[in-house]
Amino acid sequence: MIDRDFLLGKKAEAMIPWAGSTHLIHPELQSPLRKLTEAAAAEGFQLKLVSGFRSYEKQLSIWNQKAQGLRAVLDDEGEPLYLEDYSSAEWVTKILRWSALPGASRHHWGTDIDVIDQAALAAGETFDLLASECAPEGVFGDFHLWLDEKIKHGESFGFYRPYAEDLGGVAPEKWHLSYAPLSNDFFQHYDQELFIENCKSAHLLLGKEVLEQAAQLYQRFFLRINSST
Repeated sequence: MIDRDFLLGKKAEAMIPWAGSTHLIHPELQSPLRKLTEAAAAEGFQLKLVSGFRSYEKQLSIWNQKAQGLRAVLDDEGEPLYLEDYSSAEWVTKILRWSALPGASRHHWGTDIDVIDQAALAAGETFDLLASECAPEGVFGDFHLWLDEKIKHGESFGFYRPYAEDLGGVAPEKWHLSYAPLSNDFFQHYDQELFIENCKSAHLLLGKEVLEQAAQLYQRFFLRINSST
């Protein structure tokens, strides 16, 4: 059995740093991610990891800030939403379009990463991880068109996009890659019982509203992903 604390993002010691960076990944990603990075470089792209393993505590901080309206919550076009315009139950689903519940993020497993093409940015230029940046005309458009083809033809060394299309749960995130040989296994072990038990955290803001719709949230925002095949 896979350790439940590992699935919940409470096992940082299982991770290793990626290529001298501060970002952590599952050890088994090291070889395939290096191969994908080298393949990108051969085409003139500089694949850069901007997020890897994310701990439970980090995800909890993100969630609680968004629950209070202290951190931006965006609509599907990347425009800010405002806490006072929604009920508490509605605000939960607005957050979940872009941010997972603490303890239920695929980033907890070290198998899922966010990537950009650093070569596409001018010196000092910033990015926001928005859909517009990944569109064909966006700053990372060429990079993602290349990734589209690599994934389509099974040449992405096991990486795919769990949020490639809008299935009514998490919004499309082309920058989010998952290493299927590992993440599929972890995904199968993360059941509704664990999801609901995790939602009972005393430190989770809007916890009452989350628990009231936990079964539906599990189905919509955790299970509803694109297939790796």
